[in-house]
Amino acid sequence: MNLPFLTRPPRVAVLRLSGLIAARSGGFAPSGISAQSMAPLIERAFALKRLAGVVLVVNSPGGSPAQSSLVAQRIRRLADEKKVPVIACVEDAAASGGYWLACAADEIVADPASILGSIGVISAGFGLSDALARWGVERRLHTAGTEKSFLDPFRPERPEDLARLQDLLGELHETFKAWVRKRRDGKLKAPEDQVFTGRFWTGAQAVELGLADRLGEASSEIKARFGEKAQVVPVGQRRPPWPVRLLPGMSAEALVAAAEERAAWARLGL
Repeated sequence: MNLPFLTRPPRVAVLRLSGLIAARSGGFAPSGISAQSMAPLIERAFALKRLAGVVLVVNSPGGSPAQSSLVAQRIRRLADEKKVPVIACVEDAAASGGYWLACAADEIVADPASILGSIGVISAGFGLSDALARWGVERRLHTAGTEKSFLDPFRPERPEDLARLQDLLGELHETFKAWVRKRRDGKLKAPEDQVFTGRFWTGAQAVELGLADRLGEASSEIKARFGEKAQVVPVGQRRPPWPVRLLPGMSAEALVAAAEERAAWARLGL
């Protein structure tokens, strides 16, 4: 006998992917995304009983290609194992590595004002060779291996280093493009030489280009897809222990991480 009042509602895991994507050595740095920090949360999300689907709330300007790939691959592996749909709902941005993560979902939903895309790879640094001479500092560098001092910021750039760097960036870019092609197969509505340039667009434009499926946001998507009675289960990182929360200031690593994240958001004009 089927008793409707005894039927338990389906559950939807909501997993936030927020901040810069980067490996961290430890400590309590600002919010961010890494394979190490996200692994237990992803496992927890897909282990829920009566799981009907997983919603990824993405808000990231990007970061490490390797960490992006590791997190996205783990999501896909569990989604395939559990045979549950995954929907990415973009808030401020799913750019660069953030878009890599969004593509782990079966569908991508964005706000009209969201930023999506930036399918490219960037390398940035500083050249300080003239500064050493100005300060009267002599640098002593000894290596075993002709390419060990690759892109040393304290000496002028070498053409062979730049050529090697371009090869590395090109290979990473091809990996990124292959992932987008696979996950957005048949959905891209613009030529690759337009969408794979590193340019980014608003959510409304992203839908027109096929980088996203439709406009919307997480709560309405959950109701439309899984029903009014679906039980939403937020899956998030635990807060640091209370003694740590009482400590004043931030560690040097946390300050560097905050500066890196601010620079990443600034590249999007946010």
